[in-house]
Amino acid sequence: MDARILVADDEQNIRRVLSATLEKEGYQVIAARDGEEAIAQLSKSEIHVVVTDLRMPKADGMQILTYVQRNRPHIPVIVITAHGTVDNAVAALKAGAFDYITKPFEKSELIATIAKAVKTENLARKDFHAPPTEPGRYRIIGQTQKMSAVYDIIDKVADTPSTVLITGESGTGKELIAAALHHNSSRKDRPFIKINCAAIPRELMESELFGYEKGAFTGAVGSKPGRFELADRGTLFLDEIAEVPIDMQVKMLRALQEAEFERVGGIQTIHVDVRLVVATNRNLEKAVEDGEFRDDLYYRLNVVPIHLPPLRDRKEDIPLLVKHFIEKFKTRLGRAVTGIGKDALNILVNYRWPGNIRELENVTERCILFTEGQQIEMADLPAELVERSHAAPTTATIDTDTSMKDIVKQATAELERDLIVKALTETGGNVTRAAKKLKISRKSLQNKMKEFGLRETE
Repeated sequence: MDARILVADDEQNIRRVLSATLEKEGYQVIAARDGEEAIAQLSKSEIHVVVTDLRMPKADGMQILTYVQRNRPHIPVIVITAHGTVDNAVAALKAGAFDYITKPFEKSELIATIAKAVKTENLARKDFHAPPTEPGRYRIIGQTQKMSAVYDIIDKVADTPSTVLITGESGTGKELIAAALHHNSSRKDRPFIKINCAAIPRELMESELFGYEKGAFTGAVGSKPGRFELADRGTLFLDEIAEVPIDMQVKMLRALQEAEFERVGGIQTIHVDVRLVVATNRNLEKAVEDGEFRDDLYYRLNVVPIHLPPLRDRKEDIPLLVKHFIEKFKTRLGRAVTGIGKDALNILVNYRWPGNIRELENVTERCILFTEGQQIEMADLPAELVERSHAAPTTATIDTDTSMKDIVKQATAELERDLIVKALTETGGNVTRAAKKLKISRKSLQNKMKEFGLRETE
């Protein structure tokens, strides 16, 4: 495993046990003796998960959590607490911690919690980009008409209890929209609880969502609240909602409709007031048709739909995003890069960005690392990106070895592919609906998809 775990605890024996256990599982471990040392490591090292004691000298676990949320919000933080101070751990969860474990901890519980956190961090990196430091509408970069339509929906529904379904490809920033909905509502001072359903093993899904009582199953040495309970009077954000097992969807539907549930192994009914925001990069309508998602739950979730456009459909925002990422990384990496050349930017604007904003962020960071000048030039861009871009340098001339007929043919093929990808995106990958949108037969569309190397799920 490539995951790097930061372990922060002022007790040397705890650090040794945690480090040895995690290294045996294949993780890289960085140990810190106190919170101050942990924050220093976070500022200079690539960390994937933080495991921290709550009480430490110089800076405690809550201060580490605050630092992570402000500077590296996609990193899960797991807090360690003694049996008698579980309330403090629950407070940390409500403040944004990923999970907690109690001393003395079970080895199996520790390993399972770390594995869950690593998977969550890995999934978060695919759909996360840091909010801009400069002021902007909901702290999100984007001035295109499609993004303005998203902002208008947020304006209207943020301060309501209505459930919101956010759809869009990975890397489009769905979590930023969920955060905007929470922080612009009357619940903004209450918990904003996030969970990535794809990171939770099927057998643990119920206990993660609804909690469990002591003795409910092997390893349940104490009771533990679930995410619904932690989000009471706040907002619960369920990412990758399509990954919830169908048998769990029944229980989730009841919790949404009745605003009540029981913990695993418990008999007491718990009532909550939770504003639910969910997200997915899959086509839920198709999942319903295929019997993979309950139609009643889908209709309950799809009260206010928000669709985030892929980056290729909002190219005008790319220069703004590049500028933001340059400002972000030149400081972090200690480089004197001030901008990007016209030809290089032309390539970025016309690239398809299958990884969306996250891919653009990674490419910009890579360019800043390797450029030797004060601005990013074409030579600094990844070769494969330049090859796949539909753009040509602004100084280019017509190739005398290529006939006009061939140039027109290539341009037509690129336009056809763009129209097909756009239609598939707008219909969530539904080939039949995309064909109707393009006013061609389903068979013709399938042939074109095969010609251009597009899968039906692309």
